[in-house]
Amino acid sequence: MKRLFFILTTVVMAADVLAQRSVESLNFGWEFSRDSLFTTTEVVDVPHDFQISQPWIAPAANEQEDLSDAAANTKSRLSARGFKEMGCGWYRKTLKAQEGRRILLDFEGIMLVGDVYLNGEHIGGTDYGYVGFQLDITNRLVAGDNVLTVKASTMREQHSRWYTGGGIIRNVSLVTTPKDLFFERHPLYITTHDNQRVRIRAAFTNSQERETRYRLSIYTPDGTLIEEVTDSVRRLGPSKTTEAELKEVAIANPLLWDTEHPLLYRAKMELLRKDGSVADETTEDFGIRTIEIGPDYGLKLNGKKVLLKGFANHHTLGALGAAAYPRAIEKRLRLMKGFGINHVRTSHNPYSRDFIRMCDQLGILVVDELYDKWTQQNSGGRAPFLEHWTHDVEEWVKRDRNSPSVVLWSLGNELQQLAGQPFNDYGVTCYKMMRTMVQRYDTTRLTTVAMHPRYRNWATDSLPCDLALHTDVQAYNYRYKYFPGDRRRFPWMTFYQSEATTKEMGPNYFGMELDKVIGLAYWGVIDYLGESQGWPAKGWNNGVFDIALEPKPKAYLMKSLFTEEPTVHIAIHETGGSERLWNGVTIGHQEQSENWNRTKHSKVTLYTYTNCDEVELLLNGKTLGKKKNPTDAEHRNQILWSDIPYKEGKLKAIGYMGDKPVTHHALETTGKAIRLEATADQQTWQADGEDLQHVRITAVDSQGRRVWNCQEAVSVSVEGGASIAAIGNGNIFGDEIRTGKQCHLYNGTALVILRSTCIPSAVTLTVSSPKLKPVRCKFSTQQK
Repeated sequence: MKRLFFILTTVVMAADVLAQRSVESLNFGWEFSRDSLFTTTEVVDVPHDFQISQPWIAPAANEQEDLSDAAANTKSRLSARGFKEMGCGWYRKTLKAQEGRRILLDFEGIMLVGDVYLNGEHIGGTDYGYVGFQLDITNRLVAGDNVLTVKASTMREQHSRWYTGGGIIRNVSLVTTPKDLFFERHPLYITTHDNQRVRIRAAFTNSQERETRYRLSIYTPDGTLIEEVTDSVRRLGPSKTTEAELKEVAIANPLLWDTEHPLLYRAKMELLRKDGSVADETTEDFGIRTIEIGPDYGLKLNGKKVLLKGFANHHTLGALGAAAYPRAIEKRLRLMKGFGINHVRTSHNPYSRDFIRMCDQLGILVVDELYDKWTQQNSGGRAPFLEHWTHDVEEWVKRDRNSPSVVLWSLGNELQQLAGQPFNDYGVTCYKMMRTMVQRYDTTRLTTVAMHPRYRNWATDSLPCDLALHTDVQAYNYRYKYFPGDRRRFPWMTFYQSEATTKEMGPNYFGMELDKVIGLAYWGVIDYLGESQGWPAKGWNNGVFDIALEPKPKAYLMKSLFTEEPTVHIAIHETGGSERLWNGVTIGHQEQSENWNRTKHSKVTLYTYTNCDEVELLLNGKTLGKKKNPTDAEHRNQILWSDIPYKEGKLKAIGYMGDKPVTHHALETTGKAIRLEATADQQTWQADGEDLQHVRITAVDSQGRRVWNCQEAVSVSVEGGASIAAIGNGNIFGDEIRTGKQCHLYNGTALVILRSTCIPSAVTLTVSSPKLKPVRCKFSTQQK
């Protein structure tokens, strides 16, 4: 594919040309190499995960499972890390600069640890690549060309329990401001009071004057200016950096932010010079809403009970790996919301800022998590945890504190069982220190840690772990059955099922006191690379969506739990599946399908997943009977049908509310696959170099029906202003590399992801197969 970005030079404008803040993307045109000498190079664009294109590494014959850590999934050396070898990636770019400006490099994430060099000199980096950092290079630039080099390292296998990816996985920006009057990093702290009054604290530097004039403007969700305040702040101490409370703004008849109406206001603040000109400015979106958390009701949003119906996954994005594309994030969140999700727990680390912004825009409530375990091994692997946690907390909280979607800070995960945590007290002292620091930067939210409440001795411990007695919210992974007993002994506790297994989906939902708990997050709802239960599985496959985002039948059980929309869906039990003890609970899955092409005279067992009162099953129009929805927590919304005789034709399930049919789902026997179809996920496609087009490829028969048992190979090619970012299917056991140009269909489908260039143009995607009629899709990318 012809690349459109070969210029590796960024020019910083002179002060007389650009007087205010400038934020320029450095995402494009990096020279990439696997070694520091750049002996072999290619040009890549950020976000970039260099690991995803590496070959799979099968376990050696003598590799043994390590059972010393029940949560680590160490089936073999690389099983946790997605069977990709560890290593480094090197990125290089040339900068040019002129005098008169303050110049900053902003990195949002380098995986897993990163180092930055300017003209061969090490100038900074990150020991925990999930949080961003900023480097002031004003006095480090020289006349002419300046060479910027970035090293990204995955560290060693044991330095993560999952696939992290490797590289510059999030945005890089070049920020320039005046030298004498400018905003600090993440400068605004916006809080709303009584759902009417807006208070803002701002951090800025004025090296020339004690008094700084500013202009604050507030805009409604539709962009209307409703308030403008001009005032001044005088610094009192010797420091030239000021953090000041601005004049309070009252908003009449405010539009509240909630999950159904995610309405965002915008604050714009400008620092003014004596002549009234603007020296620097910053903008921040915020929502007007209240959050209350308590033992009698769980969580209230704007005074109304809201149950968190959510999922917890790692930060990676399927075939794209760890590269944090905003459009891929949006696609996932919209898909999840369509199945009733209103909540995400960002396990076990901060996701990208684009992810949190998208949750703000879509009305998805976030439990924002900072760490896994509080050890060097589990927090980057290079530097002792106690040396970098203070930086991590400050960066994380300041970055996300203005987002209305964030309702709770989670400081860690499954750490309280380790006596080797800092201070050797199962995490209590460290939690108190971190909580205190969180409250320095945000006083509006509570804090928690996702815990195994009785990990030290499951059989005999009658009391929750020490840490659970100190957290603001009692977040238990999988142990919802402890909620009633712990509530009786500690009535002040407020419970959140921070991880719930999809194997017990239903019982672990209806088994809670839904009117009193905060809610739950199902673990690994979307299959992901890493944490494999054993080769040849490349990762977790116990989700209800496959790694290519196709819903499995059980996704509709989740939808029946989480929505009021009448739902019924047929899930046929197949041979296969597996179970395993993991983290003290049984995980695994029963293989299920929607394939009604079966062996003659066979019989099938199936579920109908439903929130209807009753379901009728029909085969070729003949009723096989009606069954009521069970009312007990263990079986509710799951109606079992055994020994159903197979006959070619149509198997149909009808859901009834009372005596009225309200919804249905049907499976059909299909003919032979004869052609391919392609369905794109969006109408508009921006020519910004980062926007994606997800194209679903499906094998269909002569009547246009998906042929589930078609596994043919397909090849893809693209012409015009786009490249193939990834290709893949839902088969977690497959050996195909996701950055190639071909794969096999799985359950009759595959997913092609295209990335636009910065030049608007026509784009043609061609998908072909030796035995199927090809399909050609035409798109056009638009100027942003």
